[in-house]
Amino acid sequence: MVANNMNMNSNPSGAPAAVRRWRPFNSIKVFVFCHSLLQLAQLLVSGYMKSSISTIERRYGLSSQKSGILAAFNEVGNTVLIIFVSFFGSRVHRPRYIGGGALLACLASLLMAMPHFLSGKYTYTDQISFSSDNSSGLCIVSSSSSSNQTCQEHGNSTQEVVYPLLLLGQLLLGIGAVPIQPFGISYIDDYASRTNSPLYLGILLAMTSIGPAFGFLTGSFMLRFYVDFDKLSKDEIELDHKDLRWVGAWWLGFLVASSLLFLTALPYLFFPREMPKENEADDVESRSDCKPQQQQDPIRELSLVQFLKSFPRIALRTLRSPIYLLVVLGQVNLAALLSGLATFMAKFIEKQFSQTISFSNMMIGGVGIPLAVLGIVLGGALMRRFNVSVSGASKLCSGVILLCMFSALPMLFMGCSTKTVAGIYPERSSFLSCSSDCPCPADAFNPICGSNGVEFRSPCHAGCLSRQTDGNNKITNFTDCRCINNGSGTARPGTCGSGCSHLLLPFMALLALTSFITSFSQTPSYMMILRTVPAEDKSFAVGVQYMLFRVLAFMPGPVLYGSVIDTTCIMWGEKCGQKTSCQYYDLDSFRHRFLGLMVVFVCGALLCFLLTMVVLRRGAGSYELPPGSKGGYELVGERKAPEKEQNQVKT
Repeated sequence: MVANNMNMNSNPSGAPAAVRRWRPFNSIKVFVFCHSLLQLAQLLVSGYMKSSISTIERRYGLSSQKSGILAAFNEVGNTVLIIFVSFFGSRVHRPRYIGGGALLACLASLLMAMPHFLSGKYTYTDQISFSSDNSSGLCIVSSSSSSNQTCQEHGNSTQEVVYPLLLLGQLLLGIGAVPIQPFGISYIDDYASRTNSPLYLGILLAMTSIGPAFGFLTGSFMLRFYVDFDKLSKDEIELDHKDLRWVGAWWLGFLVASSLLFLTALPYLFFPREMPKENEADDVESRSDCKPQQQQDPIRELSLVQFLKSFPRIALRTLRSPIYLLVVLGQVNLAALLSGLATFMAKFIEKQFSQTISFSNMMIGGVGIPLAVLGIVLGGALMRRFNVSVSGASKLCSGVILLCMFSALPMLFMGCSTKTVAGIYPERSSFLSCSSDCPCPADAFNPICGSNGVEFRSPCHAGCLSRQTDGNNKITNFTDCRCINNGSGTARPGTCGSGCSHLLLPFMALLALTSFITSFSQTPSYMMILRTVPAEDKSFAVGVQYMLFRVLAFMPGPVLYGSVIDTTCIMWGEKCGQKTSCQYYDLDSFRHRFLGLMVVFVCGALLCFLLTMVVLRRGAGSYELPPGSKGGYELVGERKAPEKEQNQVKT
């Protein structure tokens, strides 16, 4: 009775300790569940942004370089603030900071969708309609261009703020993501049992790969809806998703992701700053570990100024390790490759193999990313099964990247040249005289495919005088085209395509194989880093690694790929005298430069991992070849004593 009274007095809420422990928000399992859902929602936004980037580019007339800057801009805020996460550590109420970051990401996702509601309806030239003007794009000699009216409608202030608004949304999205993963992992590691902690962290790491895949699949679904389906009736939507001018509902996925982020952020307002360990054994264990904790207290009591002053010194000390530096540079090459391909691979598949954007996203999210996840898992299982040493890991990474080279090279030759486009490719002078008296607007873009196999920018440029429709008033054919078979030819709406759709299946097989092989190196390379830095610098080394990823790979990667893609453009869109997004690419140059850049990054990674083998063999840095051994290097702190010293110890 006395004991019960004492328990009641020590618990102001009046509930026994056992009951308090089983409250939902006092359970680390519940935290892991909530954090898995939050990471899934947060990374879904990231994947969805990359899946929609080419659609946003087409909707607002952006170049691929601008699209690359937009895709990489979320890394700016993340890179600047990630340092402070290392400083604050467990000083703050981590669950609330995670929830606050998720709410900021929710706001950022809403901001990303805002341009759709600020802008007017999506307008495109040569709209297929039956009005009295020349909007259908036919060659009507008596009509005049209506480009001035188009410019007046287009030159509104909302168009000017769209790109800065998207950049701001990306910036806030990166800032909101800063506390989510580091604080979540450290919180789980503090309060999970040592037995369950690896399992929980494995679940979170799996979510980091599944999230982007869901983002691409969401993009594949959302982009099947027309961008203005909320502003137009079904009968007013004249384009179909196979039309080159089609723009999907890119904004819809951001609204869905914002709702998910809001719902997954709410539980973090109720998790305590500290919670009991998962079982009593760990409580006892944690009490026995109080001495190391006391040693860490002076570090935690450093002021922010002292921390920032010591940061460069510790970073330089970490980067002085040759193995660490080479492995991180190898990973940077692979990360730059990944960031560029994730941003523009859907566009590449669309242009090269005449596929829709939604189908391209489905291929990436449903085939490429899952096989990459499988490769990561099998790489870790291989390391565990054979207990691979650091030297063995360097050989494994080198061999894997070499195989990746062999699987990537054939993709350079899997494609077709650009089909003949009148007045654009291969020579600009052809097919121009036959439609010279047609008042074709300079910004006209409504591709048609002639019965002679030549593609034209619009029916006007082909000199077409009439059209045929079906029962639903949809145009099925353009007839009396002066530039096709001497005026007797016809043309169907839409592009002639690249003629390479039959190569899509082998290309995707090679791309999936390359993703699988490359991801095999991720776990061995991480283990090389963790095993070659002092124990007290491990957390800091991982932080520096991620910072270098952002500065050297995730930020410049999409911009570099976008700039390379822009160099292959053979016809830029034009509106009101200003250049917009590219309408036609030289497909051979596009393929060679886009995939060639991938091969360059693979070569860079291979060189770095080969150099690690050389450094290890020469015993550089903190590695030495133990006398009498048959090869291989022992880990730092685990080197065997020389044979003489061992004999002395025995005697």
